[in-house]
Amino acid sequence: MRSSRRDFIRLTAATAAMAATGGAAFAAERVVKVGTLKLIHGVTPYFYEQFAPAGIKFEVIPFETPTDGKNAVATGTVDFGIFGFAAATLGGANGEPVVVIAAACNRGMAVVAKKDSGINTIKDLRGKKVAILPGSTQVLDRLAAEGMTVKDVEAVRLSFSDMAPALARGDIDAYMGAEPGPGISLANGVGQIVEYPYTTPTGSLNMVLTTRRHLIEKDPALIKALLKTHRAASEYAMKDREAFIAVAMQKLGQQKPSIEKAAPNVELTWNIDDQFMKQAEYYGGQMLAKKQIRQLPDYKTFIDASFVKALAAT
Repeated sequence: MRSSRRDFIRLTAATAAMAATGGAAFAAERVVKVGTLKLIHGVTPYFYEQFAPAGIKFEVIPFETPTDGKNAVATGTVDFGIFGFAAATLGGANGEPVVVIAAACNRGMAVVAKKDSGINTIKDLRGKKVAILPGSTQVLDRLAAEGMTVKDVEAVRLSFSDMAPALARGDIDAYMGAEPGPGISLANGVGQIVEYPYTTPTGSLNMVLTTRRHLIEKDPALIKALLKTHRAASEYAMKDREAFIAVAMQKLGQQKPSIEKAAPNVELTWNIDDQFMKQAEYYGGQMLAKKQIRQLPDYKTFIDASFVKALAAT
């Protein structure tokens, strides 16, 4: 009797998982590797297991920089990767087999200065020591809107995770970085927000979900199942703020006050709509103008919105 009950529970769980993924079921031993950045707006994959199809186990691999994530997707080290759109565009422009299949995050960026430093606007950054990760097209676009370039500041190359500590030590005057760095600087009283840089035509476009073209052609059923999982995880995390904060604290090793400051500046998402495409093409144009890429990617193949469009219609 006990055995029958266990079998019933397993069958019920499998049926529910298959329903959540459109009926797709996979071999029990299959492990799907998903890479993501060590940022609060990269935590969506940590919710995947709650919505996984039967027979799929997700292994989440954290990366320090967008380029690391892009390279992992291009080489097949991971099956899927979440990282900045700039890195994805770089891969597409270079002919690498990186394809954007969904959005992952809007917002998540901020320009932060030392508290009481007198730096209150973008123009106040002129001549200051500013940490910036090369390829941060969004913030470079903000500089351009103020008639400035990166040459107008004393640029310091740092990874996103190193920016808040550098500001606290006094190594830099400001930084253009990603959450939870700004949240950390606010929570510890060291920093102040200069602005959230979303006023350019790029808007709040930030991170995307990617895979390889080969996987799309070889296993479209996996793509569909992954995107159902990604959508469910994104929407769940946005609705349950406490769960979002708890997972971010656990995976990023940050204190609750920092994550609570960062969370309102993050929108986990999944859909590719007309606004996304307009912002994406503008973004690529800016990268080309700034000579970060030599040519634009072929958007017809670089961004494959067919799966999310089908998902949105259900």
